[in-house]
Amino acid sequence: MRGKEPLVTCDNCGRKMPRGKAVSWEKTIRFGTDPGSGSNVRFMSTRKVYYCISCAKHKGIFERKKEDAIRHAKKF
Repeated sequence: MRGKEPLVTCDNCGRKMPRGKAVSWEKTIRFGTDPGSGSNVRFMSTRKVYYCISCAKHKGIFERKKEDAIRHAKKF
């Protein structure tokens, strides 16, 4: 359907919003780590999570994305 974006749910507060307005963030999940050292990772996966604007601002995701963009621009 034209003009209709699928709704996604904020992983923090549960608010539903269009995917175009949501802030996407890749979350890394590690399984099988040793509690003592933390370096023995057996399985690691990434998952795309969506946050609403207010939760992303509260968690500081906008600042991290800005720092990553600046760091990426300095490489080239």
